[in-house]
Amino acid sequence: MPNLHRKGLVLEIPISQNPNSTLKEGTFIGPSLHNWLNECHGILHNAILILASLAFVLYLAFQAKKCFRKLSNGRSSIMIAYYGSLWLVSLLNLAWSCFQAWECTPGKELAWNILSLFTTSGMLFLEVSLIAFLLQGNYGSGLEDLTRPFGVSALIVGLDILLKALYLFGFGIPLFIDSSEHSHQMKWGLWFVHRLVLTAVYGLILFMYHSKWRERLPARPAFYKYIVIMFILNTLALFACALTGHGTGFGYWLYSTTIVCYHAFYLPLLYLTFLADFFQEEDLHLENVYYSEMKDAGFFDDDWD
Repeated sequence: MPNLHRKGLVLEIPISQNPNSTLKEGTFIGPSLHNWLNECHGILHNAILILASLAFVLYLAFQAKKCFRKLSNGRSSIMIAYYGSLWLVSLLNLAWSCFQAWECTPGKELAWNILSLFTTSGMLFLEVSLIAFLLQGNYGSGLEDLTRPFGVSALIVGLDILLKALYLFGFGIPLFIDSSEHSHQMKWGLWFVHRLVLTAVYGLILFMYHSKWRERLPARPAFYKYIVIMFILNTLALFACALTGHGTGFGYWLYSTTIVCYHAFYLPLLYLTFLADFFQEEDLHLENVYYSEMKDAGFFDDDWD
């Protein structure tokens, strides 16, 4: 029977716990869903990541048949390998976006760290590969042109993975678990160096564009715009890491914003910069081939009469 206390007018009703209830700790519908909605960065943060990454994967799936046909006709080993890598990283990024609750769920730290490590490393691999591909002359083809940039990218990303794994599993530093309440100097020091290197690379390329060495770079406006965007993003992230390392709340907010922008919009930006032009050029190339064949067959002889 419920107990009624007159003084506080408090009605105490005992509630029995259903052993099959979905509100038990460790289930997604209970505390994990509450963390995902309220505590783990908030619903707006997670919704932007999921919607953007899902939309891009759906776009890739919608364009897949046409892209596969063009890749097989073009026989560019660089484009085939890069397109496959983009698919793999896009699926990893979608999973990373959907499982944001793992970051705030006890017992899921290991799974979250591994997923974050492979997702960020995959995206870094695409970054380094894109720069290497374009710096060696846009769209090369053949095993030799493919091996060099992929080999350099794999080496850089491999060293990056080893360093981050050492921080994660050797020193126990939560690289991928962000909290404004705890400031880890070693963690933010590593991210500061990481962003500093990327900012320096993009800054150097921008300097080359405005110097006598600009002829060594591809004369592609899309590539230049990509470099500008990535330079600005990494500069903001670098500034945010410096502020967050000193315990500034604004720095943590700015860093979270750059992470959302990176995971939500980087892969579509990369596609527009590198692959979209390739597929469009393949369309124009095929149209020119068809026109030449029709002209040789005499289809346009009447236009000259």
